[in-house]
Amino acid sequence: MMLFERIVGFRYLKARKRTGFVSVIAGFSFLGIMLGVATLIIVMSVMNGFRDELMGRVLGINGHMAIYPSWGPTIYADDRQIKDLKKIYGVTTAMPVLEGQVMASSELLSQGALLRGIQQEDFKKRPLFVSNYKGKSIDNFIDNQVILGFRLASKMGVHVGEKINLISPNGNITAFGTMPRMKSYEVIGTFDTGMFEYDSNFILMPLEQAQKYLMNEKQLTQIEIFVADMDMLPFIQKEVISKLPRSQTVVDWKHSNSAFFNAIEVERNVMFLILTLIIIVAAFNIISGLIMLVKDKSKDIAILRTMGASRRSIMTIFLIDGLFVGVIGTFAGVLVGISVSYNIEPIRQFLGRLAGQDLFSAEIYFLSQLPSKIDIKEVIAVTTMSLILSFLATLYPSWKASKTDPVEALRYE
Repeated sequence: MMLFERIVGFRYLKARKRTGFVSVIAGFSFLGIMLGVATLIIVMSVMNGFRDELMGRVLGINGHMAIYPSWGPTIYADDRQIKDLKKIYGVTTAMPVLEGQVMASSELLSQGALLRGIQQEDFKKRPLFVSNYKGKSIDNFIDNQVILGFRLASKMGVHVGEKINLISPNGNITAFGTMPRMKSYEVIGTFDTGMFEYDSNFILMPLEQAQKYLMNEKQLTQIEIFVADMDMLPFIQKEVISKLPRSQTVVDWKHSNSAFFNAIEVERNVMFLILTLIIIVAAFNIISGLIMLVKDKSKDIAILRTMGASRRSIMTIFLIDGLFVGVIGTFAGVLVGISVSYNIEPIRQFLGRLAGQDLFSAEIYFLSQLPSKIDIKEVIAVTTMSLILSFLATLYPSWKASKTDPVEALRYE
């Protein structure tokens, strides 16, 4: 690219009295592209983080696939079946689980909760529970001990070492009807998974104790299976199905959470399309600004043409003007978008303190922190799209400038 074209192009970008309004339009075009690119990167990063956090926490609690009863509320599974499932290639572990609805009661209040019975060794194999556990040693997780979600414990005013009463509807049958079972358990610890639904409703109990309490001895509601490689999940699922009796069926995490994650994916795609419109509008600002610049500089173009400047040189001058705004705006937007995405949680906390309210309520959004995950491929895609739109926006005004007839332009000046 010739030095002459760059000098003239950058000279036209400088604000002067006659062209001040054109420079203002160029400034708004720059801000529009920068904000559009930054907003798109930030929103996509938050959506990616939200999806990955939910997926990681859901799978950390419920497993990659689960065996459920084909009919009836529970299944019978002995130690032999559990061992056979663990021997399947690709399966890291198989965990027997018994769940039941109970009423948790303390001196402060009573509320419904989900009781989940699991084995002590299985609790230790779940990093999501172990890494966020506070309380006595896990080795104390036997007999009449329970572990509560920290939000549930806080709401009920129960601390580690204190007692909590559990009331089960599966009670003893008497002459006066079914009497609910009520029993006290020691709270040995709490867990914080970062998901409001689990932290405010789950109570963990040793599996054998839960079977006795819920009067479902030797019975399970599901067997959760974890795999080493998610890509191998369909093949492992076929192998698991081949080893099950007709009374049991397998459901993987994609099917059990399909509606939820599909909704997130649809929202992500729609947000991408909507926010792309910001960049398109900014590209139209580039077009209008360049058209006004070409009209304002028609006499200069005519003089340059009479001095020997080619049509290609004239077109290049205005391409430089448009691309300068588009390229600088795009990379400024990328810088702002990445910076905000990396610091989204401190920014949320600051804005929350400034506004005096919680801007990301765990009760609504399931997570206690605003997640963010930058996908380099998406950043490259957004940058490329913005640069292409900026280039396309400069083509017509630049071509129009190159077609200016110097004779006609000078005649009417």
